[in-house]
Amino acid sequence: MEISQSIKYVGVNDHRIDLFEGQYKVPNGMAYNSYVILDEKIAVLDTVDAEFGGEWIDKVKRELDGRTPDYLVIHHMEPDHSANIALFKGEFPEAVIVSSAKAFAMMKGFFKNEFEDRRIVVGDGDSLSLGEHTLNFITAPMVHWPEVIMSYESAEKVLFAADAFGKFGALDIKDEWVDEARRYYFGIVGKYGTQVQAVLKKAAALDIKTICSLHGPVLKENIGYYISLYDTWSSYRPECEGVLIAYASIYGNTRGAALKLGEILRNKGTRVTLIDLARCDMSAAVAETFKYSTLVLASSTYNAEVFPPMREFLANLTERSFQKRRVALIENGSWAPMAAKVMRQALEKSKEITFADTIVTIRSAVNEDTERALLSLADEIA
Repeated sequence: MEISQSIKYVGVNDHRIDLFEGQYKVPNGMAYNSYVILDEKIAVLDTVDAEFGGEWIDKVKRELDGRTPDYLVIHHMEPDHSANIALFKGEFPEAVIVSSAKAFAMMKGFFKNEFEDRRIVVGDGDSLSLGEHTLNFITAPMVHWPEVIMSYESAEKVLFAADAFGKFGALDIKDEWVDEARRYYFGIVGKYGTQVQAVLKKAAALDIKTICSLHGPVLKENIGYYISLYDTWSSYRPECEGVLIAYASIYGNTRGAALKLGEILRNKGTRVTLIDLARCDMSAAVAETFKYSTLVLASSTYNAEVFPPMREFLANLTERSFQKRRVALIENGSWAPMAAKVMRQALEKSKEITFADTIVTIRSAVNEDTERALLSLADEIA
């Protein structure tokens, strides 16, 4: 994949992986992206996962066509991007490593070497001239590690964005960017909205024509669309008006109430998505929740608490700074319903959460009283 005559793609596709970062299901694999800028001086930008070191080095050498790289720029020290630094230095010992001070401290931890003899430490506002191309560095702490830097190549107006704007999925499988990018964002970066907002303010001053992330496709068209979504996600605003009904049901009665509410709301013209928390991909459920303006939580009471899939879901939401939403509660309990109280307590410390006045309580199974309560809740939501 060619970004331009001077900027080449040398990343790899990983179809061996089943769980990214040990937890996120990636049925379409992952891409680990790396780039080469060919100019009077040559810069290689980032490495790839350790298992693909040989394939990556071969791609780099093919683009170099006998030349020797001058720099290795490391934007992010997560091992899927930095694991082959030592391999690179073994192949090209004269190359200078360019990265942030915190990244070099991490290199000591990973490789027992900070490369003091051949390195350049860069921070906000620093630049590296390659000839016609110049890399201008932007610090991006906690997006999503503390050492992260991005770089803006001013001649071709390319933002090398580290993990930002990335997505799950290998590049030899075609799929829509937005759903897997949303799942990637809220799973990995979602907690750090404030820090993403700070970087977006820096990026606002740049004329960006291309975004090169460390995961996912090179973005060349509709750049404003991608930046706008990142602004929405990192400020925790909903993407659209609608209702996400997340339910955790033991014998199906709580599920029945959730389905009934969804039916009532759809009949009122409301956009509705339902998720079975016991069977879903939890990262997809979390990402989908951040998409909508209203969240309905429906759970059976379990050991004077909530059913475990609901507990996991709430923990994932609060860990990722869930906020700025309307929330409604449905609980089930045959003798001592407690789920609504527990779910509300889990979200009470979240910012700008508005709870619906109507709480639906099911006593074992849905009956006429339950259906009337669901109608009242639907009226309040719609």
